[in-house]
Amino acid sequence: MEFYLYLLLGFLGGIPAGMGMGGGTVTIPLLTIVGGVAQKVAQAANLFAFAPMSLPTLKMHAEGGLLKTEGLLWVVVPALLFSAVGALSASFLPADFLRKGFGIFLILLSVFSLKTVLSDG
Repeated sequence: MEFYLYLLLGFLGGIPAGMGMGGGTVTIPLLTIVGGVAQKVAQAANLFAFAPMSLPTLKMHAEGGLLKTEGLLWVVVPALLFSAVGALSASFLPADFLRKGFGIFLILLSVFSLKTVLSDG
């Protein structure tokens, strides 16, 4: 039964990830709240799932002419550097700190998104 729960959670988190809407903001809370998975394990699972999902998506966007390569290194290099720093930091931080920090991030993201939607409408 547990397998089917995680399969469902992966499906629910994979839909927004496949659409480029930040699957981790859905997958991590699903795994921790519904699946009872530890925060660090949920974050690691999300990162592990990202690579195989991102490569076909990148190929599809490139074929559709949707990629802009101007200034790409200015985004990729810091992203890789800070991803490594973040992953290393997360391995030393307490799970409670990570859980609260991610919760604050989601709240701020929600407020920003709501503010953007209200100002556009």
